[in-house]
Amino acid sequence: MRRRMNFVLAAVVMAGVWAAPVAVAQPVPAPPSAVHAISAKPPFSYEDCLKAAKKHGESARYSKWHCDQLVKKGWVRHPKR
Repeated sequence: MRRRMNFVLAAVVMAGVWAAPVAVAQPVPAPPSAVHAISAKPPFSYEDCLKAAKKHGESARYSKWHCDQLVKKGWVRHPKR
């Protein structure tokens, strides 16, 4: 009985190993709504970022650093100088 269970367990593991590369190789298409939601420029302004950071209790120095990091990621527009 124990030998049979070991065989079944080994068969299940091997089936998973063989199926894994097939599952990884198939790309998942993006939903159509996500394609249209991407814009050419970031949606948030730098000033809005600073206001939101202040609202959440961040210090002025930390909020500037935080918003600068979001600019680098492309989530916030560059500040107007």
